[in-house]
Amino acid sequence: MVKVKNESGISQVICWDRRACGVPNRCFSICWGARPARNAPKARKFCTLLSLNPFSRFALIAGGTPAVPANHLRAFGLIAAILICASVSLAQRGTNKVASPSLSSLAITTEPNAIIWIDEIRRGVTDAAGRVELKTSAGRHTLRVRAMGFKEATVPLVAGRRSIAVKLVRTTDQAEIAFQQAEDAREKARDDDARQKAAELYRAALKLRPANAAAHVGLARVLLDLNQYEAALAEIDAARRARPIYAEAAAVEGRINREAAFTDDAIQSFRRAIREAPRGLQPEAHVGLARVFEDKGKYDEAIVEFRKAIDQLSDSEPVIYQLLGAAYEKQQKFKEAVAAYEKYLALAPNGSLAPAIRSIIDQLRRDAAGQEIIP
Repeated sequence: MVKVKNESGISQVICWDRRACGVPNRCFSICWGARPARNAPKARKFCTLLSLNPFSRFALIAGGTPAVPANHLRAFGLIAAILICASVSLAQRGTNKVASPSLSSLAITTEPNAIIWIDEIRRGVTDAAGRVELKTSAGRHTLRVRAMGFKEATVPLVAGRRSIAVKLVRTTDQAEIAFQQAEDAREKARDDDARQKAAELYRAALKLRPANAAAHVGLARVLLDLNQYEAALAEIDAARRARPIYAEAAAVEGRINREAAFTDDAIQSFRRAIREAPRGLQPEAHVGLARVFEDKGKYDEAIVEFRKAIDQLSDSEPVIYQLLGAAYEKQQKFKEAVAAYEKYLALAPNGSLAPAIRSIIDQLRRDAAGQEIIP
């Protein structure tokens, strides 16, 4: 059993032994969840099990050629019935597939190591030369850019544009600099000591600018990672006092409630985040809803939410394909699971979970003999 962290910071355990999960059948699994909560009512662990039990085959609907009298009305009815059956079969095979919007490439040039948001969704970081290429859907968008030591800039993206250069201006605003340092420390934190230091940096930034809603949300994220749920919710309340309509704050509130095992409150928070987001674009909330539905065993609903998040992120977060594949496994839809895992590998061939996912795919192909997984 090996503990790792995926690209989104979700703690995971890679298991090769049934004793790791307490499952009576031998298994290979990925388990994810919060670290054991220090002040939560209960700690939770979520496992995707690849059981080696045999599974039944799917039955396909096939239309025949009925022998009927030359009665046009009756013949028409039978033909229509056959077509409906075929349509239902195709619809069932295509269930959970969401058409992806048409995407085009956008080349952004700005400062090195700058964080890029499109429509308030974090989409990537520029390289050492200050460049990054992202996929965007048709229509107008808003681009936000932040780099350490520079004043944050927000600019409109005109429909059809293929490249844009964003010039940032150096800042001497100590409150903004302190906030940027806190954000950087949070993203680099890998243990509780580093997270505590990030929390102190946020508090220092908030002393300089108490109404900084983004700093309150950033501090809430750190406190969530430290399992300090009540303190984290207090920071969300403070963020809302400064900015009453704030989709990101609602999404983080949903994550806090889910980790604290307040499932109904979590659902309300995630749905509020989606309502408050421009055009409903809030992938963090969709992923949160998906994981709550998984907790409840509602895998169809979870898959729908994962796919909404994937579409909104334009394939910029491979880890969601891993979560999607896991949801399909729980439904014993191994062909779809393999397809999702392969998409993860296509987007992140050298990702931290790539070796484990390759092993999962191999295991599925060897053992799920009840479905035609190999093309």
